[in-house]
Amino acid sequence: MIQDLEKIEEKITESSVWEKIVNFLEFKILDFTYGTGEEAHAIVLRVKYVLLVSIVLITTTYLLRFLKKLITRKMPYDDKVKFNTVFSFARWIIYIIVLLVVLDSIGFNVTAIFAASAALLIGVGLALQTLFQDIISGIFILIDQSVHVGDVIELDGKIGRIEEIKLRTTRAVTIDNRVLVIPNHLYLEKSLFNWTQNGAITRESVSVGVAYGSDLELVKKLLLQSASTHPDVLSAPEPSVLFTEFADSSLNFRLVFTVQDSFKAGFTKSDIRFEIDKLFRENNISIPFPQRDVYIKT
Repeated sequence: MIQDLEKIEEKITESSVWEKIVNFLEFKILDFTYGTGEEAHAIVLRVKYVLLVSIVLITTTYLLRFLKKLITRKMPYDDKVKFNTVFSFARWIIYIIVLLVVLDSIGFNVTAIFAASAALLIGVGLALQTLFQDIISGIFILIDQSVHVGDVIELDGKIGRIEEIKLRTTRAVTIDNRVLVIPNHLYLEKSLFNWTQNGAITRESVSVGVAYGSDLELVKKLLLQSASTHPDVLSAPEPSVLFTEFADSSLNFRLVFTVQDSFKAGFTKSDIRFEIDKLFRENNISIPFPQRDVYIKT
């Protein structure tokens, strides 16, 4: 039996098909020498190396998928989404490490590759500097949990509701239904206002000035009426009026009230301003504006 197997092996080795396969596997895709003298490094890339690397990367992919399913099978949905985002970044690092280990184990001169492409790697590193800042910031956001999907945030005067947190960017929708794409590194560089971290209920205010000599008790009553009759203003805590300043040409007040949905607070304040103007006109209370008298001397 053993002799028969040896004969079969010899026939396969001597056959032209096997010779073609071996020649194909030994075919040089890339062959060049970097440097001179003792510092010369030969870089040879054969077909068999490419096939081996492909097999190892495919195997690594299936192993990573199995590992991810094993780890996340009992995780809550929110934690699973955060883990998948971080895992997608770590996966590429694992691929790079596996690739370098495989190339080094098969005798491929990895050091020569880095030496030959040093200038290119430096240029790529500088170009991808912001990208890595965004990725690292995205990991910090997921770990720190300072921002969640559904939060209303304000950044650089732009307000939006968070719809999706990715590894490089965060996507938010503004009040006018426009998509706001925020690079994650801005969270570390700018002051971020999270309107809803303590809940969706927020305190809002509208400022208004009235003319000197106005009935201030009536002004207070009308301001409270304009807020309490609005359907989006909560009755508890009750709206309140603050007398803020004796200004140059007006007596300034601030109407403070509570709304259920801070994302729509701009529309609520607009409605209240319309109502204040209507009530003031009906009760002969004027809202002053700066006036200047110009005398022309002839």
